[in-house]
Amino acid sequence: MILGVMVCIFLAALDQTVVIPALPAIASDLGAYRDLSWIVAAYLITTTISTPIYGKLSDIYGRRRMLIACIAIFIVTSMLCGAAQSLGQLVWFRALQGLGGGGLMALTQSAIADVVSPRERGRYQGYISAVWAITSVCGPVVGGFMVQDLSWRWIFWINLPVGAAAMWACHNALRRLLPPVLSAKPKLDIAGMLLLSGAITVWLLVLGWAGTLYAWDSYQILGLAGLGLCLLLLLIAQEMRVHDPLLPPRVFRSSSYVASLAVSTLTSLLIFMCLFTVPLYFQLARGATAAQSGMFLVPFMLSSAAGNITGSRWGRYFGSFRGALRIATILCVTGLILLALIPLYAPVWMIIAGLIITGLGVGTCLIGSITSAQNALIAKDIGSGTGALLVMRSVGGASGSTLAGTIIASRLATMKHAAGSTSFSPARSMHHGAAALGYAAQSSSPAAASHLGTTFGVVYAAAAAVAALLVVVTLRMPNTALRETLHFSPISE
Repeated sequence: MILGVMVCIFLAALDQTVVIPALPAIASDLGAYRDLSWIVAAYLITTTISTPIYGKLSDIYGRRRMLIACIAIFIVTSMLCGAAQSLGQLVWFRALQGLGGGGLMALTQSAIADVVSPRERGRYQGYISAVWAITSVCGPVVGGFMVQDLSWRWIFWINLPVGAAAMWACHNALRRLLPPVLSAKPKLDIAGMLLLSGAITVWLLVLGWAGTLYAWDSYQILGLAGLGLCLLLLLIAQEMRVHDPLLPPRVFRSSSYVASLAVSTLTSLLIFMCLFTVPLYFQLARGATAAQSGMFLVPFMLSSAAGNITGSRWGRYFGSFRGALRIATILCVTGLILLALIPLYAPVWMIIAGLIITGLGVGTCLIGSITSAQNALIAKDIGSGTGALLVMRSVGGASGSTLAGTIIASRLATMKHAAGSTSFSPARSMHHGAAALGYAAQSSSPAAASHLGTTFGVVYAAAAAVAALLVVVTLRMPNTALRETLHFSPISE
């Protein structure tokens, strides 16, 4: 079974990482640069929306059936993406592709929970994380090679053989996953699905547009935030009302699940703050090329995978993840403080050391949070609860990128204003982040370099504050023992 799951994870990770290096070639071939970011954004939105829906549907109809359907959608839409003749077509096909990709992570995680006890589950989650980390490192390299020697269309067409292998593996390896036995005909929470889709879409647009396309205090962002809040309140009312909700309120009554959800979300925020800032730091402050700056992420990703494996062994040996999570969050704080205090011209090995320490911490937090969350769920809520956790990871990741970008753009725009530019002011700096980055890239004065070093120090200090909040969460987290059997029952705390 683990083979089928790992192939699905490889497919999902490859598609998310192989596209980025191809964006310039896509823009050049299709003759459109303005809406290029929607190639990534459309996939992110539909993936995030569909993740909890697939989780709930798999609780009703079974993991294997839904996972094969997701892979089929993914294969067909990958073929369409590779055949797109305009940017508009590609964006729409990427959105459809996200409807298939949304189930890959949620359903594979839930499938493992169906056949492996929580105490043993960390080992298999570690395998998944190792595949994800390795693919994340190799994906951009593979994408760059295909664009250079073949065509950008091959970054989508490569999904066809990989997807076929994943479908074959799932069809054969997941036979032991029997469909759930239902006591009555299921009633889908259509209204909940629509409200959740609307709320996620609106909030992702707020996080993506605020400080870039529109100022934070603009009526567009404030209006979207208000709409998102209204949809969220309506979703809560809907889920409290219906008999079989999309996101059962009972899962949020478990303090173990809620704490695990908070750890997972904040950890994702830290990861994306690092992924966003590390390449920028080496390009703007150290003068590295784009390819070189990407290589500096490799130690962070590999140490994250090592943290996953270490955390899984901890859970298997001690029977609980709370101790591992507490140590991991302290590692995150330590590593990020080190990154915040490192002088601009310090040896590169010091930066790598900070990234490795942080990577070990976030890797352990990821494996500990999802296993602890699933340990707190009864059988019929595994899909819904896992889907909700993965959605919050996506929101946390988007928030991390937004927070880091806001801090950098604000301080660099202030730097440009201080250097004598009349077109920038601190009040408008959020709206002109890209221009500020361009100015920073062209600046070579010692003062500009010093300001750059301080800017990234502020970003990592903010990340360290978030990590400190993680420590507080784990200190208040109940020490729930991991089950050694697949007997699901509500956990008393």
